[in-house]
Amino acid sequence: MAKYLLLKHYRGGPERQLHEDVPMDQWTPQEVSDHIAFMGHVADTLREQGEYVDERALSPEGTFVRFGGEGKPPVTDGPFAETKDLIAGWMAIDVDSQERAQEVAAFLSSAPGPGGTPLHEWIEVRPFLEAPPEIDG
Repeated sequence: MAKYLLLKHYRGGPERQLHEDVPMDQWTPQEVSDHIAFMGHVADTLREQGEYVDERALSPEGTFVRFGGEGKPPVTDGPFAETKDLIAGWMAIDVDSQERAQEVAAFLSSAPGPGGTPLHEWIEVRPFLEAPPEIDG
Protein backbone atom coordinates (compact mmCIF):
# COMPACT_ATOMS: atom_id res chain seq x y z
CA MET A 1 0.00 0.00 0.00
CA ALA A 2 1.15 3.55 -0.72
CA LYS A 3 -0.24 6.79 0.63
CA TYR A 4 -1.31 9.61 -1.66
CA LEU A 5 -2.55 13.12 -1.06
CA LEU A 6 -5.41 14.23 -3.31
CA LEU A 7 -5.54 18.03 -3.48
CA LYS A 8 -8.67 19.93 -4.45
CA HIS A 9 -7.79 23.37 -5.79
CA TYR A 10 -9.92 26.46 -6.20
CA ARG A 11 -8.58 26.55 -9.74
CA GLY A 12 -9.12 24.22 -12.61
CA GLY A 13 -6.23 22.47 -14.25
CA PRO A 14 -4.80 22.42 -17.73
CA GLU A 15 -8.28 23.08 -19.14
CA ARG A 16 -11.06 25.43 -18.11
CA GLN A 17 -13.62 23.91 -15.75
CA LEU A 18 -17.35 24.05 -16.39
CA HIS A 19 -18.06 25.70 -13.03
CA GLU A 20 -14.88 27.63 -12.35
CA ASP A 21 -16.69 30.96 -12.51
CA VAL A 22 -19.19 30.01 -9.79
CA PRO A 23 -17.55 30.01 -6.33
CA MET A 24 -19.15 27.69 -3.79
CA ASP A 25 -20.38 30.62 -1.71
CA GLN A 26 -22.66 31.42 -4.65
CA TRP A 27 -24.17 27.92 -4.90
CA THR A 28 -27.61 27.23 -3.49
CA PRO A 29 -27.75 25.62 -0.05
CA GLN A 30 -28.99 22.39 -1.69
CA GLU A 31 -26.06 22.36 -4.14
CA VAL A 32 -23.61 22.78 -1.26
CA SER A 33 -25.37 20.03 0.74
CA ASP A 34 -25.32 17.68 -2.25
CA HIS A 35 -21.60 18.33 -2.81
CA ILE A 36 -20.74 17.70 0.86
CA ALA A 37 -22.90 14.55 0.91
CA PHE A 38 -21.04 13.25 -2.15
CA MET A 39 -17.69 13.87 -0.46
CA GLY A 40 -18.97 11.90 2.55
CA HIS A 41 -20.03 9.09 0.22
CA VAL A 42 -16.53 8.96 -1.31
CA ALA A 43 -14.97 8.82 2.18
CA ASP A 44 -17.39 6.08 3.31
CA THR A 45 -16.68 4.01 0.18
CA LEU A 46 -12.93 4.30 0.75
CA ARG A 47 -13.33 3.40 4.45
CA GLU A 48 -15.21 0.23 3.48
CA GLN A 49 -12.32 -0.70 1.17
CA GLY A 50 -9.65 0.08 3.78
CA GLU A 51 -8.20 2.90 1.63
CA TYR A 52 -9.28 5.99 3.59
CA VAL A 53 -6.79 7.87 5.77
CA ASP A 54 -8.17 11.40 6.37
CA GLU A 55 -9.66 14.47 4.69
CA ARG A 56 -10.19 18.13 5.42
CA ALA A 57 -11.66 21.19 3.75
CA LEU A 58 -9.53 24.32 4.06
CA SER A 59 -10.52 27.93 4.56
CA PRO A 60 -9.41 30.32 1.81
CA GLU A 61 -8.03 32.61 4.54
CA GLY A 62 -4.60 32.08 6.02
CA THR A 63 -1.32 33.70 6.93
CA PHE A 64 2.26 33.34 5.76
CA VAL A 65 4.91 32.86 8.47
CA ARG A 66 8.66 32.52 8.19
CA PHE A 67 11.69 32.46 10.44
CA GLY A 68 13.03 35.98 10.77
CA GLY A 69 15.76 35.51 13.34
CA GLU A 70 15.37 35.88 17.07
CA GLY A 71 12.13 37.22 18.41
CA LYS A 72 8.66 37.17 16.99
CA PRO A 73 8.35 35.58 13.53
CA PRO A 74 7.07 37.84 10.76
CA VAL A 75 3.44 37.09 9.90
CA THR A 76 1.61 38.51 6.91
CA ASP A 77 -1.54 37.85 4.95
CA GLY A 78 0.50 38.09 1.71
CA PRO A 79 2.27 37.52 -0.65
CA PHE A 80 -1.25 37.44 -1.92
CA ALA A 81 -1.70 34.09 -3.63
CA GLU A 82 -4.23 34.19 -6.41
CA THR A 83 -7.43 32.29 -5.70
CA LYS A 84 -6.49 29.84 -8.43
CA ASP A 85 -3.42 28.86 -6.38
CA LEU A 86 -5.28 28.12 -3.13
CA ILE A 87 -6.05 24.60 -1.99
CA ALA A 88 -9.71 24.05 -1.13
CA GLY A 89 -9.16 20.77 0.67
CA TRP A 90 -7.42 17.42 0.64
CA MET A 91 -7.94 13.72 1.13
CA ALA A 92 -5.25 11.25 2.14
CA ILE A 93 -5.65 7.69 0.88
CA ASP A 94 -3.68 4.45 1.23
CA VAL A 95 -4.02 2.39 -1.95
CA ASP A 96 -2.24 -0.41 -3.83
CA SER A 97 -1.00 1.65 -6.78
CA GLN A 98 -0.73 5.03 -8.44
CA GLU A 99 -3.39 3.89 -10.89
CA ARG A 100 -5.82 3.27 -8.00
CA ALA A 101 -4.99 6.72 -6.58
CA GLN A 102 -5.87 8.21 -9.96
CA GLU A 103 -9.15 6.25 -10.06
CA VAL A 104 -10.09 7.68 -6.65
CA ALA A 105 -9.15 11.19 -7.83
CA ALA A 106 -11.38 10.78 -10.89
CA PHE A 107 -14.24 9.71 -8.60
CA LEU A 108 -13.69 12.86 -6.49
CA SER A 109 -13.69 14.91 -9.69
CA SER A 110 -17.26 13.82 -10.39
CA ALA A 111 -18.60 15.64 -7.30
CA PRO A 112 -21.74 17.62 -8.10
CA GLY A 113 -21.61 21.38 -8.46
CA PRO A 114 -24.10 24.03 -9.54
CA GLY A 115 -27.20 22.48 -11.05
CA GLY A 116 -26.16 19.05 -9.75
CA THR A 117 -23.84 18.42 -12.69
CA PRO A 118 -20.36 16.93 -12.10
CA LEU A 119 -17.65 19.53 -11.53
CA HIS A 120 -15.06 17.67 -13.62
CA GLU A 121 -12.50 19.46 -11.43
CA TRP A 122 -8.82 18.62 -11.68
CA ILE A 123 -7.51 16.77 -8.62
CA GLU A 124 -3.77 16.84 -7.93
CA VAL A 125 -2.42 13.39 -6.95
CA ARG A 126 0.79 13.49 -4.87
CA PRO A 127 2.48 10.45 -3.30
CA PHE A 128 3.77 10.68 0.27
CA LEU A 129 7.52 10.17 0.56
CA GLU A 130 8.25 6.94 2.38
CA ALA A 131 11.73 8.10 3.40
CA PRO A 132 13.78 11.30 3.09
CA PRO A 133 15.38 11.69 -0.34
CA GLU A 134 18.90 10.31 -0.64
CA ILE A 135 21.61 12.88 -1.30
CA ASP A 136 24.74 11.84 -3.17
CA GLY A 137 27.88 13.51 -2.13
